[in-house]
Amino acid sequence: MENSEKKYLITSALPYANGALHLGHLAGAYLPADIYVRYLRLMGRDVVWVCGSDEHGAAITIRAKKEGVSPQEIIDKYHRLNKDTFEKLGISFDYYHRTSAELHHRTSQDFFMRLYEKGDEFEEQVIEQYYDEAYDQFLADRYIQGTCPKCGYDSAFGDQCESCGSDLSPTELINPVSTLSGQRPVLKPTKHWYFKLDKHAGWLREWISEGVLDGVQHHDPRTWKKHVIGQCLSWLDEGLQPRSITRDLSWGIAVPLPDAQGKVLYVWFDAPIGYISATRQWAAEQGVDWEAYWKGDQVELIHFIGKDNIVFHCIVFPAMLKAHGEFALPRNVPANQFLNFEGQKFSKSRGWGIEQHDYLETFRDFPNKEDALRYVLIRNMPENRDSDFKWDEFVEFHDKELADNLGNFINRVAVLTHKYFEGKVPVTGVELADAHPKVLEIVEKLRHELEAFSFKAAVQTLMELSSYGNGYLQDVSPWKIWKEDPADPRIAACMFASLQICGLLSILMEPFIPFSAAKVRQLFGLPPLAPGMLATALDVLRSGGSLLPTGHIIGEPFILFAKIQDRKDPVRMELIQEQKAKLEAIMQEEKQEERVPLKEAIDYDAFAKIDLRTGTITAAEKVEKADKLLKLSIDLGMEKRTVVSGIAEYYTPEEVVGQQIVLVANLAPRKLRGIMSEGMILMAENTEGKLTFVSPASPDWGNGFVVR
Repeated sequence: MENSEKKYLITSALPYANGALHLGHLAGAYLPADIYVRYLRLMGRDVVWVCGSDEHGAAITIRAKKEGVSPQEIIDKYHRLNKDTFEKLGISFDYYHRTSAELHHRTSQDFFMRLYEKGDEFEEQVIEQYYDEAYDQFLADRYIQGTCPKCGYDSAFGDQCESCGSDLSPTELINPVSTLSGQRPVLKPTKHWYFKLDKHAGWLREWISEGVLDGVQHHDPRTWKKHVIGQCLSWLDEGLQPRSITRDLSWGIAVPLPDAQGKVLYVWFDAPIGYISATRQWAAEQGVDWEAYWKGDQVELIHFIGKDNIVFHCIVFPAMLKAHGEFALPRNVPANQFLNFEGQKFSKSRGWGIEQHDYLETFRDFPNKEDALRYVLIRNMPENRDSDFKWDEFVEFHDKELADNLGNFINRVAVLTHKYFEGKVPVTGVELADAHPKVLEIVEKLRHELEAFSFKAAVQTLMELSSYGNGYLQDVSPWKIWKEDPADPRIAACMFASLQICGLLSILMEPFIPFSAAKVRQLFGLPPLAPGMLATALDVLRSGGSLLPTGHIIGEPFILFAKIQDRKDPVRMELIQEQKAKLEAIMQEEKQEERVPLKEAIDYDAFAKIDLRTGTITAAEKVEKADKLLKLSIDLGMEKRTVVSGIAEYYTPEEVVGQQIVLVANLAPRKLRGIMSEGMILMAENTEGKLTFVSPASPDWGNGFVVR
């Protein structure tokens, strides 16, 4: 076991308790943290991982209003759902807390007062804030909707446009309305407290860009993800501003000041303090000192989040911690980017995607459903750029890598051990470290990738180890040797080494696919995993020992990963096809909804005024400085016409020459880009906006004929 005085405090973003979590949430902040924490435990590190439900803020009250229940009922419902789902997926928090807990309220108020009493961290401002006269209350940003001034989206909230992603303030919205009454709110003065974030800009820039804190090297910025540092420096370049930390709301943590009646701490201020209160609650129940994990030079504080939380965890919260004066700052914030679903963003309203609890229910009879999902999400983890979950890749990764590679190797070793040695580890003089140095090289590579938060690469290295085992078995081919001489020592040597690799795999699988790791441990008669086991195993192997000693008895072999694409058992593939069919149905329905509705009815006389004629394009060229326009020469039989048409996005001049068309021949001429256009070509437009010609069905139809 490693001897380290470091104390690792790992956090994952607190999920809002106002809805279920989808696969993108899992891939963003919880699965990567679980991998890292499980690895640290295997190495014997002193680690605590905290998370919990974020249960304050306007989003909770809005959801409660929609469902006609109290905010408490909403947070209770989703706290239970998300906590239970995390547990079922093997997300192994040391403590999953709640920000509605009394200890969290007290911790947040104490933190506020510590900064307030310093005298120079807050400023008071009287501002004009929207007020709903019908409901007689000030409106939080999320209770105001209007048109985004930047993209024109007509349902933007007062704090953010969900269409273009822009940060907004309520007064920027065009035509704002209250989501409570539907009426236009009025502006009224109200007092709030602001955290002087701008005063921390200097040290924040040095800490983020150089890793230096108070003149001491705090961390190596080269180990931070480029998009994390880039986003932070962009904020710093724009200039930090004081940030309001209070809100006029009835739901939340009361501001502990006598002149702050009816005000609560803004959710972004109290939520990260939830990491501290969760640690305090864990420590109280464990009977240990919580401060040892938050204060001192030996603390390794690491935040796992999605990219939408980078600024809060790399600028705002560190500034709060340093202003407080006693807490350690994060050593790293390995924020992931976003996971999409079949090429599009997750959308609950559209039914696009799948939530974590729905996956578990839908695939309840699917063998290894938890590890199948974990593995596919790791293989496609959005570590440095947005990635995409696809059902076809789910099948491919599961069958080719989990089943054909890892599962195949483990099963072959178990089967052959029973066949040749009655399920006992054979006697041999082989030492794995000497005979197979490549094995330990692969393990060190995997460890390096885990330490660097490169989980996608690490799980592929895990597969590299089982690939090595498969290749070794195939090279030796003990089944061939057995036919010639069952007593040949090469058989025992091969099976002994393969069994040691299986023992090692049963440990290394744990961070990624823990349910399968437990099954492999059981198969090979090994005890359940405990803290420090990987460090111990490596010491044993390096010193010439073995993980499965001679004479050790293994269990009966079984199929670890049943393939999805299995003709003899098509049920699993049918599940996948059902999921794909649901998405196809959504797309088809949306295409129908996107069709242009019919225009108002006209009488026959109005239609009869339109003169439609057949013609042929005889020449075409691009219109200068107009990307969408082509200048066309049209032969109408009795005369020639020049027409300017907006089809250059879909057709080149060369493609349209000789094309038969239908022309609106009596349309009044008009000048486009200095060219007189004498008519309009009929085109059909599909749901993707692509244009195609409306033309006579017969290729030898003449020019100038009337279309009736």
